[in-house]
Amino acid sequence: MRRRVLLPMALVAAATALFVFAAPEAVSAYLKLGTRLQGRMATLRWSTFPIRYFVTNEGSAGVPATEFQAAVTRAFNTWNGVATANTSSQFAGFTQARPLADDGMVVIGYATRPDLERTLAATNFLIDVTDGRIVESDIFFNTIFPWSTSSAGETGRFDVESIALHEIGHLQGLGHSALGETEVRPGGRRVLGAEAVMFPIAFTAGSTADRRLRPDDIAGITDIYPRNNAESRRLGSISGKVTKNGTGVMGAHIVAFNTATSALVGGFTVNESGEFTIAGLEPGPHVLRVEPLDDGDIESFFDRSVTVDLSFGVRFHDRVVVVPRGGGTRDVEIKVSPK
Repeated sequence: MRRRVLLPMALVAAATALFVFAAPEAVSAYLKLGTRLQGRMATLRWSTFPIRYFVTNEGSAGVPATEFQAAVTRAFNTWNGVATANTSSQFAGFTQARPLADDGMVVIGYATRPDLERTLAATNFLIDVTDGRIVESDIFFNTIFPWSTSSAGETGRFDVESIALHEIGHLQGLGHSALGETEVRPGGRRVLGAEAVMFPIAFTAGSTADRRLRPDDIAGITDIYPRNNAESRRLGSISGKVTKNGTGVMGAHIVAFNTATSALVGGFTVNESGEFTIAGLEPGPHVLRVEPLDDGDIESFFDRSVTVDLSFGVRFHDRVVVVPRGGGTRDVEIKVSPK
């Protein structure tokens, strides 16, 4: 039995609603895309590779179909190049098919959606409701925005490759990262800085800053599709819980800072016990910081049915946590205080 799940990902000024949740049975280093199946949460993921994708043969103003396809392929190759993750893709050809059709094909192309005035691009899925396996996924780029594939970016136009890298992350099962900072502007939010391609708000038009993956993105894709090699086996994890007055905190954002490399990898508490696990970490000392998800729209990260606790202050863990090579540091408790 199959069901189509639409996950619109806004990448302009503010994030729109999406169905994102990490299953309580498997807390992880980031939010996975998931759906509720028979009373439980199932993670969306591909069971076979390569992912064969088609590109629509119709371009947009300033970006012909061949240049669009080349940028999309570069974005796929960036994800495929993660040494610790086991993913692959194959360009299957151009097509007259359009995204969002139940045609059994992975189609990436343009759609004109003036009703989604803040949405640069969106990803949706056809899933097997018995296990959450992705059967089909499409990505559309909204033609109400100007696009570019220029190697250095183009003033006033959004970069196809950067946005494709973000959306392909969703296509493979990644949710949004909260590793970024924004400021409120009329009509939405502007990104001041981001430490993850999977941050839900895009840089301004003309930027190519999101053509490369950050440590948080790499940890996420590795956690879903780990490669059994020496490089991935050396990675470790930190697990524990966040509590307030002895009670677990739901939806807290935890950031692990590697004091040797300055890499940032984020995680979330995903159940009422306040439990978390941050995986895909380089061995060595890490500083942990906990903060509420109050710099953005909660629905960019969690399903609207989830009650996220925002009523606590930022807190650093009182000691440095050392991640062992190929192992995990467990039972870390971070106590936060009510606001």
